[in-house]
Amino acid sequence: MDVKTLLFPKDALVDVRAPDKARLLQDLAGHAAAALNLDRGLVAGELQKREELGSTGIGKGVALPHARIEGLDKPFGVLARLRKPIDFDAIDGEPVDIVFLLLLPATSGGEPLNALACVSRKLREDGTLRGLRRAEDGAAFYRVAVAQTAKP
Repeated sequence: MDVKTLLFPKDALVDVRAPDKARLLQDLAGHAAAALNLDRGLVAGELQKREELGSTGIGKGVALPHARIEGLDKPFGVLARLRKPIDFDAIDGEPVDIVFLLLLPATSGGEPLNALACVSRKLREDGTLRGLRRAEDGAAFYRVAVAQTAKP
């Protein structure tokens, strides 16, 4: 699986403003719900349920909020760079400025786990994170996100 299969250019957002984690999740849920023609409250509620199990702040200023959504037939992502980092209760205690929201089908097959692993690997790469933080606009931000990583 590749990030390009999860993310469309219009869903790579730069300079997102959010005062806190709750508002950010609400706003990104709204964006995803509109893109997928889903109920915003449903998406936001499922994301909140997942966050209650433990923060999806994975460290290095990155969060990977995700939820399984009934009726969704394939994984869908929204990638955001925040204008100002926010507290996300990340495992390293650092504020978050890069967020990849991932909505997954409710099925228990391997595709949802592959999507989560794919995004997690991509966002652990130092070069990718540098590129995402330096991208001048949404188009450049998207290109960095979907760029293939060179294999050693």
